[in-house]
Amino acid sequence: MAEGTERQRTEDDAPGDEPTVAVRVVRSGGFAGLRRTWAVDVDAADAGPWIALVEACPWDDCGSASARSASNPRGADRFSYRLSARVRGAERQADLAESDAVGPWRTLIDAVREASAREASD
Repeated sequence: MAEGTERQRTEDDAPGDEPTVAVRVVRSGGFAGLRRTWAVDVDAADAGPWIALVEACPWDDCGSASARSASNPRGADRFSYRLSARVRGAERQADLAESDAVGPWRTLIDAVREASAREASD
């Protein structure tokens, strides 16, 4: 993913300026019970790698069992994740326990965190 291709939405964005890909990750729990949010919005020109990351995740396999697991993580001080993604207008959402945030989920979470950190440092 090219640096500088992500942008944060502002209130000045017109409705027609919707990004092609928007991903939000909310992590809660942990030792202090803190909640962190990372987000990335990508326009069409830079959407390819992000679409691949989103589509690699098993969204349809995140049913009520995963939601229960995320709300009651096994072990003390565990994190839970809520991911939401919009790709070309189609929206998806998943609730994951820390132990379920592996493979393509972990790749997507880490990519959003890194892109959000780059945006914050610009």
